[in-house]
Amino acid sequence: MQLYELILGAINWQKYVNFIDWQKLLITVGEKVGIIFLFSVLMLLLRRIGKALINHFFKRYRAKYQDTVTEKRIRTFHTLSINILSYILWFFWLYSVLSTLGVPVGTLIASAGVFSLAIGLGAQSFVTDIVSGFFILLEKQVEVGEYVQINNIRGTIAAVGLRTTQIVSDDGTLNFIPNRSVTMIANMSRNNMTAMVQISILPETPITKLIKIIEQVNQREVKNYPDIIGEPKIIGTMNLPDGSWFFKSTSQLKTALKPKYHTNF
Repeated sequence: MQLYELILGAINWQKYVNFIDWQKLLITVGEKVGIIFLFSVLMLLLRRIGKALINHFFKRYRAKYQDTVTEKRIRTFHTLSINILSYILWFFWLYSVLSTLGVPVGTLIASAGVFSLAIGLGAQSFVTDIVSGFFILLEKQVEVGEYVQINNIRGTIAAVGLRTTQIVSDDGTLNFIPNRSVTMIANMSRNNMTAMVQISILPETPITKLIKIIEQVNQREVKNYPDIIGEPKIIGTMNLPDGSWFFKSTSQLKTALKPKYHTNF
């Protein structure tokens, strides 16, 4: 009985295999693979051409407006333009591939309930990122190369994109922050800053001698930092509630020199 069933199954499988028009199937698959390959080549070609045009435009723009527009702002919009081009090309490539494979993209999104909801929520987050990023750029809150703190992350702005703002931390970590998550920006590259140095001392420390030592250090080190404005200001001694004492000195600094100042003074 088992042998009979095996023979019958083999005959039915043979009929099924013979029923398929393998030549037509291979031609159809080959055509679709070829079309997808052409779409991929076209997308890469358009991206390369578009990127070259954007680079050429900003090169001329930089030469023409270098006296009125900051280099940081030019780099910010340069990066943003390339990101916009990439998003548009990837969207059309994905839509073209799905359409080539016979996937009714529009109908599928409209008819699939849970899937449509997920897409809707994703699109909402995407739009929120874009709107937030637009206002960050419009209000000139940050520019590429500036030293900032966004939320609880501090570092140098590497890029401002459609969806994310990239920050390189002091330890080299590259942080990607969704623009919709940006709730607080502290830009330390716009105005002069006050750096404060506190030196722990013993109560019996000779203050006059300490002041002379600090003044000597200031005279020796300040000349190596042209971004320090004026002479450091000596505040004097202060005590904490726990009974400890410290000596306090402040300096006015340009832009983002503060971390480096604290390291060397």
